[in-house]
Amino acid sequence: MIDTRVTLDGIVGPYDCKWTGWSYLFSLNASRQVSAGTLEMADSYGFSCMETIHVIDGRERDPDTVHVIDSGETYVVNEDGDRAARAVAVRVRWRGKTPTATPIAVTPQVRRAARKTKNRKPGRGAGAARAVVICVHWQWVDDEGTGAVDVIEPLDDGYYPIGGRAWPWCVVTWKCACGYTQDWQDTKCLCGLTRDGQPKTPLDTAGVQVSQILRALAPEATSALIDLTDLARVCAVFAGDREIDTADDTGPLDTETLGQADEVLRRAMDEAAHEDIATSGWQLVPDEKSTALYRVTFPTAAAH
Repeated sequence: MIDTRVTLDGIVGPYDCKWTGWSYLFSLNASRQVSAGTLEMADSYGFSCMETIHVIDGRERDPDTVHVIDSGETYVVNEDGDRAARAVAVRVRWRGKTPTATPIAVTPQVRRAARKTKNRKPGRGAGAARAVVICVHWQWVDDEGTGAVDVIEPLDDGYYPIGGRAWPWCVVTWKCACGYTQDWQDTKCLCGLTRDGQPKTPLDTAGVQVSQILRALAPEATSALIDLTDLARVCAVFAGDREIDTADDTGPLDTETLGQADEVLRRAMDEAAHEDIATSGWQLVPDEKSTALYRVTFPTAAAH
């Protein structure tokens, strides 16, 4: 299984989950978040075109409980135009280590039982906390009733498979400072930076962007010397200890590429006017001609 993060149709989320190759699995806490998200969407777009997730809480050895889930909508039940509430109900048996949920028809008696459940005070010395996760397919409720309710059983590791291939789960992406975008589970970029190790300051970000610009023509580049005496500029590029020829007509780099890198550095210096360069990761290099010469080390590029 792969740890990743998803949104529902790019509208609600993100939610941490695991991808098995055919379904997304959510912890109980994440299932609660998904429940809130699906209810938010149902409130916005209408229950009749949605599937919602619900988490019902109880305790081991509690008496049976009855729960009615109302959509707040009605539907036509006969040719006379009579209408009924679009709702579903479940009965939960809490005795035993694993609670058992059973979809039942919504009747006046069931509604009374649900009100009793809602008004019941928690018992003293109750057993371990338990939960039931269900999915309501509201688009089927009018015709199928209890058949529109699915009880989502947890897997052995306690994760709940929510939503099949038909659900519009969208994997969250993250954008690296170098400009590339990866899926959430791809934690390392080809430039060498990790998802959690992204630069935090304008100067650090500029160093990464400069590395991408220079490596486009000189893939072996590992660092550069930046002179900040006047306008920020790249004055030397290195591959390890070897200096790369930056002459326009003899080396791999050209004036246009170096100018592009210089522009990135100058924009970063404007944004970082009040930032201490010493905290940026740039290393001051002693030099007779410049008091503001810094070495910027590039991220180690991932092997292709």
